[in-house]
Amino acid sequence: MSELVKLLPKSPTGIEGLDEILYGGIPKGRPTLVCGNAGCGKTLLAMEFLVRGATQFDEPGVFMSFEETEHDLIQNIESLGFDLTDLIARKKIVMDYVSVDLEEILETGEFDLEGLFIRLDHAINSVGAKRVVLDTVETLFSGLPNPLILRTELRRLFHWLKDKEVTAIITGEREMEKLTRHGLEEYISDCVILLDHRVTEQISTRRLRVVKYRGSTHGTNEYPFLILEDGIWVMPITTSYLEHTVSVERVSTGISQLDSMLGGKGYYHGSSIMVAGTSGTGKSCLAAHFAEAACMRGERVIYFSLEESPDQIIRNMRSIGIDLQVQVENGLLQLVSAHSSMYNLEMHLATIYKASEQFQPSIVVIDHISSYYLGDVRIEVKAMLLRLVNFFKTKGITAMLSNLVTDRNQFGHNESISTLVDTYLQLRNLEIDGESKRYLNILKSRGMAHSNRTREFNITDQGIVLLDV
Repeated sequence: MSELVKLLPKSPTGIEGLDEILYGGIPKGRPTLVCGNAGCGKTLLAMEFLVRGATQFDEPGVFMSFEETEHDLIQNIESLGFDLTDLIARKKIVMDYVSVDLEEILETGEFDLEGLFIRLDHAINSVGAKRVVLDTVETLFSGLPNPLILRTELRRLFHWLKDKEVTAIITGEREMEKLTRHGLEEYISDCVILLDHRVTEQISTRRLRVVKYRGSTHGTNEYPFLILEDGIWVMPITTSYLEHTVSVERVSTGISQLDSMLGGKGYYHGSSIMVAGTSGTGKSCLAAHFAEAACMRGERVIYFSLEESPDQIIRNMRSIGIDLQVQVENGLLQLVSAHSSMYNLEMHLATIYKASEQFQPSIVVIDHISSYYLGDVRIEVKAMLLRLVNFFKTKGITAMLSNLVTDRNQFGHNESISTLVDTYLQLRNLEIDGESKRYLNILKSRGMAHSNRTREFNITDQGIVLLDV
């Protein structure tokens, strides 16, 4: 009989997505280094770690700053919705600003951590703190030109925190190719989290990576994260295992002839569908049929549009006999419009996640995903769609993604993402005898019998009508 593996005790950060990457949280009773360049979110991550600990896990905390005063910190953090004033009043959090006087150190030639230890120990004992944040380590040791003394004092600080059995986050500034300015903190920390803030093609993106984690496995990729109105939100690319449940229930496409092509019953509930075609082939009309049919069944639907406003969508669909305004007023349909150039991919992803969590739809339409391809971002878009499809499948949401392709390449970017979806519909415009005709065929539909015929269809004032073969 094999011995049970003793797992490393962990303290959950409470930050959405981060604990998933850390497989439960940062090491309990040990120091964790959070490093990165200016403006990447180090202080906010550390502060949210304290706030979540005090409010969700009944673990009071101490925040000791060597750069910003208590007043400035409280103002900055409360603008994101964290009520630090209340937490301080209830002795859940202690804020302390320590001014490091470089001139005094240079004049006297003395640097001693004893005073800091006494001050920090008093703050910990005053609230029974389980969590501690030191922000930032560079400012604390800025007056130490001697690298030997610096190494000794850094080790001394980290060992002192371990002896106090507090879970600590220490922030550090990144310098050039090194993770930190001194290049030592990462070696004596039990866990190192690197934050990065970069700008590519005029679009800013924040990313997070766990550089090391002693005694624990962890996510090793680079993960996008956002600073939202309610704190930090980290987005892992996908869950570790494909274990989402599947359904045998079927949902109508909203077009009876298309249901017949899909075994007479439509799509699988919780599956992903892609509708691809050139401009004017009827992708949005097909999506509107699907959305209206779901609402008529009493299901909730979110329709994300990347090019048209809600009013324009409602007006255009009325011309083919689909009145989406009625479903909006009934509270079953939510139309969300945001131009693709307004945000980076992660913000679009966050918008879809948040709206889905709040509205709890059974069906989501995104029209159309080709709008995300701004510049050379094929890999990033595929990673985003992978997260989306995985999210929808995990939640049991049926997702329809429309995609604009070119006449020259009927597949376009779809070649790299077609394997992500369960059902793939291709729409085409062909000119025959001087007349433009529309055609539909099902390239694939996993797990069900489906027609292999190409069907001509018309867009009428009563919607899409597939012609008899």
